[in-house]
Amino acid sequence: MLDDFLAYTLAGTRPSTNETQGRCASGVRWSWLDDGVLLMEPAAIAANTRSVLASAGVHGDETAPIELLSYLVRDIARGEAALTCRLLVILGNVDAMRDACRYRDDDLNRLFSGRHLQLPHSYEAPRAAALEQAATQFFATASRQPGARWHIDMHTAIRASAFERFALLPHTGRPFSRAMFEWLAEARISAVLLHTTKGNTYSHFTAQACEAEACTLELGKVRPFGQNDLTRFAGADAALRQLLAGTSGREQAELPRAFTVIDQITKPSEAFELLVAPDVANFTPFGKGTLLARDGDYRYVVQHDEERLVFPNAAVKPGLRAGLMVIETTRDTLAKLV
Repeated sequence: MLDDFLAYTLAGTRPSTNETQGRCASGVRWSWLDDGVLLMEPAAIAANTRSVLASAGVHGDETAPIELLSYLVRDIARGEAALTCRLLVILGNVDAMRDACRYRDDDLNRLFSGRHLQLPHSYEAPRAAALEQAATQFFATASRQPGARWHIDMHTAIRASAFERFALLPHTGRPFSRAMFEWLAEARISAVLLHTTKGNTYSHFTAQACEAEACTLELGKVRPFGQNDLTRFAGADAALRQLLAGTSGREQAELPRAFTVIDQITKPSEAFELLVAPDVANFTPFGKGTLLARDGDYRYVVQHDEERLVFPNAAVKPGLRAGLMVIETTRDTLAKLV
């Protein structure tokens, strides 16, 4: 199981009752909790031991970070990667991973914070509830000291980006963390998108409900299993391993640029038009007065001197987000980190 957690999960294998727990040669204890959910803990746990949830595959076709997590589990089990904290590894939408698709009925990363209750017949709803429960139970026994709770949710983008590796931080009403920005710098993250309203993503849920330092990482483009050049994500992989080993923060790197969400383009109906090229890159800038979207009386016109478009997607269901609009706020954001 631990030598290839991804293959084990994709095969649909479930351990027998007396094989759900074990101990590695390195002393690390592990517990299989659910399909794609694995708890790993060091031999000794103190009151201030850090707890880290590392997730990937919330979108089933975003394969590179899924592979990274599987290799991480293998290396911890072999004693080739140090583990000084509690670690919960989650492979998110396992059925979509098996089907090589993003999701079956609904975007799993829009169903957290209880939104799955509004879609009881969605194929993804039970999985959203299960992942909420897994996070809640994991953090229920975690230290409450500052910086002791982390959630790194790893994704890959559908399209190219002006910043190949970027992060999204959920809105909690609390100041953004300097420790998180410094970790993102170590992970070679070039830009950070700051949300200004609560959302229904997995990292929003853990930040709000579990008080975790949470982020969503976008690490390149969607590709099939086995076709990823994982060296392109070596920075994020190394930074995660350092976080788990307790050696994070040793390397000084330039902090990422910060972009704050100022509006959202919503798709009102199937008549919606997104007036950009189909292959427009994330963080493409547009000048004041540019018409970006329309649907009947609805218009989105750029109001600032420069706004950047992130996650443009006209194919979403009516009522959902078809794009985020952001402006750069690097100087102000970095000055307010705590």
